[in-house]
Amino acid sequence: MVPIVVIVGRPNVGKSTLFNRLTRSRDAIVADVPGLTRDRHYGRGRVGHKAFLVVDTGGFEPVATEGIYHEMARQTRQAVDEADVVLFLVDARAGLTVQDRTIAEELRKTGRRIGLVVNKAEGMRPEQAAAEFHALGLGDPLTISAAHGENVSDLLDWALADFAEAEDRVEDDASHPRIAIVGRPNVGKSTLVNALIGEERVIVFDEPGTTRDSIYTDFEWEGRPYTLIDTAGVRKRGRIAEVAEKFSVVQTMQAIADANVIVLVLDAKQDISEQDAHIAGFVLEAGRALVLAVNKWDGLAEADRDMVKRTLNRKLNFLSFARLHFISALRAQGIAGLMKSIDAAYGAAMAKLPTPKLTRALQAAVSQQQPPRAGYGRPKLRYAHQGGSNPPRIIIHGTALEHIPESYRRYLERFFREAFKLQGTPLKVELKTGRNPYI
Repeated sequence: MVPIVVIVGRPNVGKSTLFNRLTRSRDAIVADVPGLTRDRHYGRGRVGHKAFLVVDTGGFEPVATEGIYHEMARQTRQAVDEADVVLFLVDARAGLTVQDRTIAEELRKTGRRIGLVVNKAEGMRPEQAAAEFHALGLGDPLTISAAHGENVSDLLDWALADFAEAEDRVEDDASHPRIAIVGRPNVGKSTLVNALIGEERVIVFDEPGTTRDSIYTDFEWEGRPYTLIDTAGVRKRGRIAEVAEKFSVVQTMQAIADANVIVLVLDAKQDISEQDAHIAGFVLEAGRALVLAVNKWDGLAEADRDMVKRTLNRKLNFLSFARLHFISALRAQGIAGLMKSIDAAYGAAMAKLPTPKLTRALQAAVSQQQPPRAGYGRPKLRYAHQGGSNPPRIIIHGTALEHIPESYRRYLERFFREAFKLQGTPLKVELKTGRNPYI
């Protein structure tokens, strides 16, 4: 499992700025307004081969007894309870405050690994910025500037030092596929798990949000071992009300990162929503193989089935690489075909692609359609090799490849996918330009 790094601190100390820096995104809103972040925000980060999850929390007000700040503090406590590492941010410009002392006292009681991070230290000597924060008794402070990126890499080295196993190693396990069942609440994920296992292993109840934790279950299908991961349903952010349910989103994200193949379960009786596309987008970002399962298909009239198929083609056309199955988990209909697609997607994700075959396929792709000219010349694609699996990464070497447009990169992805029958898995094509020895 990838480690969870939780960022806490009083309002307006730069937590969201650090979150954006760690995730290399702009997902968290940043403004010079205290308390802007109220809901928890989740993101993925990576240092080299080490993956981790980051949680941005609202301003921590431990003494609040009611209102929005009380709810924010409850969420932050829950995040800390689930954390592997807590980054406690303080403000070098504002100095040590009474609220910082209160937060430090509460964090000390948690038993979690705490990193005291002095933010907004740009232009200051580290010893000067950190001096008064030694009084919090949380070890030597780490001085950074989240806005400018100063010392953030050192902070990550410290935070992930104990997690050598956090490296994304699922691609090395080629004998025991892990399958994560994900989707919105109440689409039938637990029913599907029970149908695959052949017994009622997880609770099934006609109420959204029954599953709160990600449940790992080993089973065999036609003599082959698998691990199934039943996850909590992922709701829209504004609809996540309970603290326990809020943090189940992190566990679902962990399950996706820990799996080889994702089964995205959709409800045939509900409209395909933006949240379904959001979950699929996170699966793509994680680079995991994907199979789509449209559940509750048995109860639909023919006209409704045609409507669902048209809606799928329109709203989820970016998942054209994934196989689609119409199933009834309750009646165990379509399960055998679903498992065949899971095996095929797993095989594609773990495929070994020899360099000679990749290079010949590259030459065939260029012969069929050359890259567009860039100025007076044309980019030269010379050879290709595999850079990794789960998902497969194909690295192409040549000259002037920085001028190749995104449309041609997508053409290469389609060509390689068809040439090597890589159905069911994302495929990443990377271009590397070699140095010209004559310049």
